[in-house]
Amino acid sequence: MSYPRNEYGNEQPKKYWSLQEAKVKIAAYCAYQDRCQKEVRTKLHEKGIYGEQAEELISEMISENFLNEERFAQSFTRGRFRLKKWGRNKILQELKFKGISPNCIKSGMKEIDPEEYFKILSHVAEKKWALTKETDPFKKKYKVQQYLMSRGFEMDLILEVMEGSDFR
Repeated sequence: MSYPRNEYGNEQPKKYWSLQEAKVKIAAYCAYQDRCQKEVRTKLHEKGIYGEQAEELISEMISENFLNEERFAQSFTRGRFRLKKWGRNKILQELKFKGISPNCIKSGMKEIDPEEYFKILSHVAEKKWALTKETDPFKKKYKVQQYLMSRGFEMDLILEVMEGSDFR
């Protein structure tokens, strides 16, 4: 019994964009959702547009306000905080990874309300505490603290929440 062989040479070649097509597609890409320059540059590279041409397209998107890193940092921070329940440290790290300037990061981090931040931290801690199946309270507390730190919350706030609630 034999099986048909896969022919690896029959893959469709990647479709690259022309400059006119790229301008329209990148404008739509940026209009759909706020993007940073790194994401746009990566998308252009995937479609075969490099170097000076890519930089010209990016500067054109900036001048037409399709691409705005400060707006991106603000919406990214709001979304990761409110929807994904990330802490400041994780959001900051991700913004740096995306190549956002320190001024834009600072502007984005202002989107987090300190009272709401503490409420979300408390809520996430209580939820994790209820779901953790550890019987030893010391180990359980450690696991919850590690989880909260991995979500990007600051240790001093984690300790404050853990001391102030019924985590025993």
